Amino acid sequence: MIKQFFSVMGRYIKPYKKYMIWSVVLNFVSQWLSVFSFMALVPILKILFQVEDQHYEYKEIGSIFEKDALSTLKDDGYWYIQQLIAEHGQMYILMLMGAILIVMTGLRCGSYFVSSAIMIPFRTGVVKDIRVAVYDKVLRLPLSFFSEERKGDIVARMSSDAQVVETSLTSSVDMLIKNPIAILVIFSTLFFISWQLTLCVLLVAPLMIWGIGSITRNLKRRSKYTQQQWGEIMTELDETLGGLRIIKAFLAEQKMLRRFTVTNENYRKGTSGVAIRQSSAHPVSEFLGTIVIVVVLWIGGYFILNEGLMDAAEFIYYLVMLYMVINPLKEFSKAFYQVPQGLASMERIDMILKAENPITDPAEPKPLANFEQGIELRDVSFHYANSEVDVLKHVNLTVEKGKTIALVGQSGSGKSTLVDLIPRYHDVTDGEIRIDGKNVRDVRIADLRALIGNVNQEAILFNDTIFNNITFGVENATMDEVIAAAKIANAHDFIMEMPDGYETCIGDRGGRLSGGQRQRISIARAILKNPPILILDEATSALDTESERLVQDALERLMKSRTTIAIAHRLSTIKNADEICVLYEGEIVERGTHEELIAKGGYYKKLNDMQSL
Repeated sequence: MIKQFFSVMGRYIKPYKKYMIWSVVLNFVSQWLSVFSFMALVPILKILFQVEDQHYEYKEIGSIFEKDALSTLKDDGYWYIQQLIAEHGQMYILMLMGAILIVMTGLRCGSYFVSSAIMIPFRTGVVKDIRVAVYDKVLRLPLSFFSEERKGDIVARMSSDAQVVETSLTSSVDMLIKNPIAILVIFSTLFFISWQLTLCVLLVAPLMIWGIGSITRNLKRRSKYTQQQWGEIMTELDETLGGLRIIKAFLAEQKMLRRFTVTNENYRKGTSGVAIRQSSAHPVSEFLGTIVIVVVLWIGGYFILNEGLMDAAEFIYYLVMLYMVINPLKEFSKAFYQVPQGLASMERIDMILKAENPITDPAEPKPLANFEQGIELRDVSFHYANSEVDVLKHVNLTVEKGKTIALVGQSGSGKSTLVDLIPRYHDVTDGEIRIDGKNVRDVRIADLRALIGNVNQEAILFNDTIFNNITFGVENATMDEVIAAAKIANAHDFIMEMPDGYETCIGDRGGRLSGGQRQRISIARAILKNPPILILDEATSALDTESERLVQDALERLMKSRTTIAIAHRLSTIKNADEICVLYEGEIVERGTHEELIAKGGYYKKLNDMQSL
């Protein structure tokens, strides 16, 4: 688990190394100040309160590495205190030692605070980096990834799971720095006071390790299950908000409530199990710590009463130091409870971060700055990664520059999939797609998509101003250019009727606009981009007659002098296309102009007759 923890955190530590180095230094300072501040208790007990009458003499120390140098140094300290008592009296020494204790405690507390505060940029920074990395990966992953993952669960991984990483993993880094240093310093002091007694303590220590291990087992699995249930809650909430109209129309409120209640109960059970195990950390470690203290009391009492290996004052100091090590041990054990929970959340985040992205730029991309000739699909077949059934089968299609090609067919015939292959939202399974004779896999994705504009059936707008929605993806566009694009798209008039004109915020997904208004904003955006290739995916199918007329007029202006591939639901909108391709179960079964296809009396005529009824 610890190896996995450092493997995960090692990916994000590099920008924050300086904070960790300072944390280590300040924690060492803080812990040694703790040792030396409480060391003042021993001479006070021995000399000030006359626990013993031993007289000390001053001895010269040539080197700290000499034999018995530390013992001599300690005796010289006692001698100096005896001289001060003889010269100034006991009350003077009491006040002096108290002042030293206050100063050293203040320095210790200050070092402790700064060592914790200096890790805050690390904790918050790592979580920020994780969220940015996930968001960046989401933007780069192919569309096929999101057909297999639920949007609510992805949101949960960026929000809840990232928060768990902060509260569990990054905070554990602080504890895994601070507490081992405290344990090392204190145990070094304990060995110095009495190595025999400290060895006895270490023999009892495995009891605490076993107790902690019994609690942390399966905690990672439980935490992962809990976070999965939170993802289910987010998914159901997203579905509910998106489908509220249908839920109300079908009187399904109680059904949705029951489903949500079951998921929420599963999440409650999961969090309860994790919380119970975490809550047991303090009492278990407290109980085991008490056992260790009692064992030390027994053995220490034997050393004092029978063996004379240490005196009472040193034993009291030993107990103070031993009690000080219990809290770092408890905090260290707390990290062991938190780390599995954070690792479980990190595994869920890594499902996005480590997802393979097959849509990548070539090592040596060919230039594609302009569109000069046309688009060609050569024997193109395609099936999705989770299926072996071909959605497109041996499609051959040539779209010359300046021509308009329409795609028609029943739902599921592969029309949308075909146009998604051109900008490489997916890669073909077999065959190839060429633009100006260059395979789209051999050019940079950015160069390819810069040539293509999209207007979809559902206008994708953002919770921003009209101006920013029209200029989306176009840098440094002027207001005059935006107004010109809006006028071509038949959008300028209704925009100027809005409270703040082009600075009006249109709400979530453009919810403050009608369907026709949203679509005309989407067309204005495509006009401003001014792409040579235009893809229209049933851009008017969801509109009323009046809105369709305005949008169709805007589309005709947009299509002028552009190479257009249009998916059509209403055949009346594509009668003037240079060529109409009829798709059926992934194959082009008919092609020609509107009049030619009607004359053939085939599948296209059947579709046309059905819409004429």
